[in-house]
Amino acid sequence: AYMQEPVPEQMVVRLYNGMRSIDLTGKSSVLSDQIAKEQFVIFMSNLLKGNADEKITIIMRMISTTEGPVKGKQIQEFTEDLIKSVVHVLSYRKELKGWNLENTRDSASGIKALSSQLLSELKLADGTKAASPQLLEVNFDRSVIEDWVFRVPQISAFLSVVIRQGLHVLHSLPDQTKDIVNLVPGCKGIKGRIVSLFDIPSVIYINSHLPAELQHKWRLLFSSKLHGESFSQLCAHVVNKGPCIVILKDTDGFIFGGFASHSWEVKPQFQGDNRCFLFSVSPSLAVYTCTGYNDHYMYLNHGQQTMPNGLGMGGQHDYFGLWVDSDYGKGHSKAKPRCTTYNSPQLSAQENFTLDALEVWAVGDMPEGAEAKGKKSILDVDPEAQALLEMTGKSRHSEGLREPIEDEDDDN
Repeated sequence: AYMQEPVPEQMVVRLYNGMRSIDLTGKSSVLSDQIAKEQFVIFMSNLLKGNADEKITIIMRMISTTEGPVKGKQIQEFTEDLIKSVVHVLSYRKELKGWNLENTRDSASGIKALSSQLLSELKLADGTKAASPQLLEVNFDRSVIEDWVFRVPQISAFLSVVIRQGLHVLHSLPDQTKDIVNLVPGCKGIKGRIVSLFDIPSVIYINSHLPAELQHKWRLLFSSKLHGESFSQLCAHVVNKGPCIVILKDTDGFIFGGFASHSWEVKPQFQGDNRCFLFSVSPSLAVYTCTGYNDHYMYLNHGQQTMPNGLGMGGQHDYFGLWVDSDYGKGHSKAKPRCTTYNSPQLSAQENFTLDALEVWAVGDMPEGAEAKGKKSILDVDPEAQALLEMTGKSRHSEGLREPIEDEDDDN
C-alpha cells in the first residue's frame, strides 16, 4: 500500500522478496511472509552500503524466489523492471530535473535497449560473453551475477534510486544522495515545445559516459524542429558553445550521434580530443570510444571550395563514422567494417541516409563569453564573404534580425 504509487508493482514484489530473503536465524529453510524491522534495515544497509557479496544474495532473490542458478530471461526481466522503476519513481517524485515524459521519446523502447546493453556485460563461467538470443536460455550462477553486479555500476545505482526515492526513508540525509546526484542531468531549453529524440534511459546512459564535470546539466542549443532545417542555422547555434552532444534520426528511424569534447569551430581541420565518442540510441543503445588510431575526432566546415562542407565525427573525409552534409538533409555513416577513430559500426540504417531530425545539446556549464561569441552569423565566421558583400555595396540584412540572447535562467 505504501509503495504502490511511487514504484511499479513488479518491483514492489521484488523488493519484498529481497527483504524476506534475509536470514536472521541462520536456518533459511522457510521464508516468512512477514518482514521484521531488522530484515528491513539489513536489506537497506546491504543494498546501499554493502559489498558485492552482501548485495548478491538479495539481488539473486529479487531475480528469482527459488534457490540456485537463474536463467538469462529472468535476469532480463529483473533488469527491465529495475530501469522502468527508476524512470517511474524519478518522474513520480519530480526528480527528473527539467526532463519529463511528455518532452522525451516513449521510454518503453529505451528501457529494453538499456536493459540489453547492461545484459551484454554478463559473462559466462568461462569469461566469454553470450550472444544475445542464446543469453535468455543460459543458466547463470551466483558467482557470475556477482561479477556482473560488481562490473556494471548502473545496477547498484538504479537499486539505490528505487530504494531511496521509492521508500523515501533516507531522503533527508544529504550524503545519501551524492552517488545518484548526476544520474539524470538538469535539462534546459526544451520548454514544452518539442519531443526530444532522447528518452530518459538513453539520457541516463549517455550522461554516464560524459566527463564527470559535464554530467550535471544539458541545454538544448539546436533542434531542427524549432530552428528549421538549415546548415547555416545549425552552425550559428552550436559554434563556440562548449562541449556538445549531437543526436540525429534518419528517415528509417535509426537514432544515433556523437559527443564533441570541445566547442565546435568552423575550420578545415579536425578538432577535439580523445574524450569524444559516437553512440547509438535506437535500435540499440551503445557508446563507441576512441581507438587511438587517428585524431579525426570532430570536423565542422562551411562555405569552402576545396574541403568537404558539413559536420563530421570519426573516420576520414568522405568516409566519416558520422557525417551531416552542409547540403542539409543528407548524411552518411561509412564504417566498413568499423570506423577507424571510434571502432563504431554503421550507425544509420543505410550508409547514405536522409536526415529526419537533428538536435544539439550543450553539456556542462556554458564557457565564459560563449553567449556573445556564439550568436555570430555565418558571415561573421567567414570574413571573406562579409568583405565581398561590403565591396559590392550590399549591406548585411541579418544584422538587426538576430535572435535575442536567451537568459541563462529563463528555463528554470
